[in-house]
Amino acid sequence: MVSTTLMKFVKPCWSFAEGETSIRGGDTCGRVDGLLWYKDSGTHVNGEFSMAVIQANNLLEDHSQLESGPMSSVESGPQGTFVGIYDGHGGPETARFINDRLFENIKTIHDAEFTLENHGMSANVIHKAFLATEEEFLSLVKKQWLSKPQIASVGSCCLVGVVCSGLLYIANAGDSRAVLGRLEKSVKEVKAIQLSTEHNASIESVREELHLLHPNDPQIVVLKHKVWRVKGLIQISRSIGDAYLKKAEFNREPLLSKFRLPEPFRDPILKAEPTILVQKVYPEDQFLIFASDGLWEHLSNQEAVDIVNNSPRNGIARKLVKAALCEAAKKREMRYSDLKRIDRGVRRHFHDDVTVIVLFLDSHLVSRSSWRGPILSIKAGSGISGNANN
Repeated sequence: MVSTTLMKFVKPCWSFAEGETSIRGGDTCGRVDGLLWYKDSGTHVNGEFSMAVIQANNLLEDHSQLESGPMSSVESGPQGTFVGIYDGHGGPETARFINDRLFENIKTIHDAEFTLENHGMSANVIHKAFLATEEEFLSLVKKQWLSKPQIASVGSCCLVGVVCSGLLYIANAGDSRAVLGRLEKSVKEVKAIQLSTEHNASIESVREELHLLHPNDPQIVVLKHKVWRVKGLIQISRSIGDAYLKKAEFNREPLLSKFRLPEPFRDPILKAEPTILVQKVYPEDQFLIFASDGLWEHLSNQEAVDIVNNSPRNGIARKLVKAALCEAAKKREMRYSDLKRIDRGVRRHFHDDVTVIVLFLDSHLVSRSSWRGPILSIKAGSGISGNANN
């Protein structure tokens, strides 16, 4: 909740709710068109941005946010841009919870560690915020266990990007992805550079890590219907939530039998710790693409970067979503216009929920150590209601 003092500086934050199909105040915080939500353009501390979400599941499981302005509550704290992509599975509860709590935890933890010598953002603050959010959600699962045991089987991937004081922080748990478009002056081309490390059992190094962590469990990863899954249940090895694979107390009745393991476990099977990258933002760094795996199932890193580089900025996130859906339709030997007519729920057989946030980087703005101005907060999630026409 924003204080009254700050209200006049805050641009409205909007979360589209189930049943809501129009936006107050035009495009201030986005528009809904059928199963599509989009915010074609806006300005953040370090440049411009574009956002889009397409729903495929009966309940939208993707949540996301963009926060621009103070990265802490301390008056002299850092200013920057925060992006979060939360790709839920088993339901929307965890992704929604992360959308509410992760950025708040980052600010709280930063405030606690703030000193005059150490006042910027840090990988340690982000790491602690991931774990704090995880603990809060597991506490919620414990409270609701008897009345709503299936919440133990709900989880979410979590991808975060922070641009602050000339540095870029990428933190990831799961298989969402952040890709940088960097200008290579020697060849006059914008190249795709993947910044996030993915935690999906389809990747050999992830399977090796799981075997090292669980040397006495030959079934820690299982090839099931040509897909590698942790314990034969889930493709990702890191997430927030999924309490049934974190604590044995949540892997028993009354949880549905399909989630219960035949043997007890002591150590968590999945982890919530993110892999974090920190690097300087260079003048050649043109833009960042943050997206859930629903985009990357259909577009390569370079294909996505080429689309952004060769298109107008306005509406570029929406254009990426459409490109992914066109590929999804092509794989099923159908036209994009036919895919658009398929309603949510059934749509999931053709593509996943897709969330895309594109951040353009203005090197003159990125290099500034401090900034004061309007606070921007946009959150997307909770479901889109309308006819299937996107």
